[in-house]
Amino acid sequence: MNEQQIKALSWPDNQLLPAIVQHAISGKVLMQGYMNPEALAHTLQSGNVTFYSRSKQRLWTKGESSGHTLQLVSVDSDCDADSILVLALPQGPTCHVGTETCWHDDSANSPQLAFLYDLEQVIKAREGSDPASSYTASLFAKGVKRIAQKVGEEGVESALAAMAGDREELANEAADLIFHLLVLLRSQKLELNDVIKVLQQRHK
Repeated sequence: MNEQQIKALSWPDNQLLPAIVQHAISGKVLMQGYMNPEALAHTLQSGNVTFYSRSKQRLWTKGESSGHTLQLVSVDSDCDADSILVLALPQGPTCHVGTETCWHDDSANSPQLAFLYDLEQVIKAREGSDPASSYTASLFAKGVKRIAQKVGEEGVESALAAMAGDREELANEAADLIFHLLVLLRSQKLELNDVIKVLQQRHK
């Protein structure tokens, strides 16, 4: 979005448009604020999501006090050009009360696929932990050869369940396969998002 596109938005008399911030990877809605033209321009220039604070009566960059900034990924407007959608990567909790989002911090209120992102964060946290403390930590301790072996085993079991026409077993084995694949990716410092980018590129 350039200066001309900013001016073309349907700014009301008070020059404030609602800005919804969404997690660029998980899809979770993080917060809502308001932007005026200066806040939007500053967001694009700095790479950190900035709002116009109605209480402070000035531009306010999210995280300027806490350090929990929102790193800009993209900005777009809706079909009527009277609201703004911001995709960002949060650097810490978004809400001032310390939760991930400003809505109820409950996975039940999140997009279902966002659970895969949350699971990745759990797997990442278990890496390097005491192998006796969790199954995930024990996999990392055994090394990539064992993790890769588990991916192969679960892949075969998923295929066999499908061949047998056992849908419930297929769902269970596919869950095991996806979990172990995420562990394998983490062991190689990759994320599911890296795989998605390859798929997107192929789709083009």
